[in-house]
Amino acid sequence: MATIVFDFWIHPESRALAGAGHEILGPLNENAAERTRTLARADGLILSNLLQIREPELLAAPKLKVVARPGVGMDNVDIPAATKHGVCVVNTPDAPSQSTAEHAVALLFALAKGVVKSDVNVRAKGWETRGEFFGVELKGKTLGLVGVGRIGGIVAKICRDGLGMKVVAFDPFLDPARAAALSVELRPDLKTVLAEADYVSVHCALSPQTRGLLGREQLAAMKPTACLINCERGPIVDELALAEALTAKTIAGAGVDVFTDEPLPREHPLYKAPNAILTPHVASHTGECERAMHLGAMEQVLAVLRGERPKSLVNGDVWEKRRR
Repeated sequence: MATIVFDFWIHPESRALAGAGHEILGPLNENAAERTRTLARADGLILSNLLQIREPELLAAPKLKVVARPGVGMDNVDIPAATKHGVCVVNTPDAPSQSTAEHAVALLFALAKGVVKSDVNVRAKGWETRGEFFGVELKGKTLGLVGVGRIGGIVAKICRDGLGMKVVAFDPFLDPARAAALSVELRPDLKTVLAEADYVSVHCALSPQTRGLLGREQLAAMKPTACLINCERGPIVDELALAEALTAKTIAGAGVDVFTDEPLPREHPLYKAPNAILTPHVASHTGECERAMHLGAMEQVLAVLRGERPKSLVNGDVWEKRRR
């Protein structure tokens, strides 16, 4: 019997998938000593983005064979350290795509149509506030994508086919054939996309190369009527520079679901920045997405424990030298 640990509430169907043959423990206790004792028993671990798995945690879990991260982001897992200790790392990159793409488009709509501002104004000051905002028709406008992965591709399709928008993108890793299939026009550099787009949506992975990718210089390249949307990873955008640009009205608005520090500190200037729509990292928080992520994570944990290579093995080099 293997022990599978999780640090958060997990979907009942995911728990049931493990069946009677495994011990299921969790959510993890907030007490550090108790948490360490539980990790020491773990053969498999399914974790949220709140628990850090670094060298100390790996050393404290000598039985651990697989770490599963529901979703895409692996920021809180030290993958080289996991590989060194023979621990497989898996994720569920397809599960959040539709929900996150829809949230990005929802933020785009909210910015274009003044949904949040109009709701706040009509509740506070009444019907006469209807003249305080003049919306934008999205048909014929240009969407600029920074990265065109799974989520970016869905956003492109929704905006092109559903809204009649032109879609341009910067993605040095995108196959031109896939770009053509998506009817996405590639641009040679980021600044060209930023200067051309009416709405910029971020969909590149967080890496050393993309950390701080959109800073003061890049935001200054955007149109003063343009809006920025980030449902990918907070550190890709310099949030202080974004707050400054919104306050100075060098860009028209922003919709942000992800932040460098989560929860976003209450004193952060983004809270006071005009036309900033902030959501608390909920783009993938749908019943459908949660079920798919949790089932996908458990399926892969069980596969590793059976000695089968999982379908989304992040550290592929570990497989032949994995813990047995």
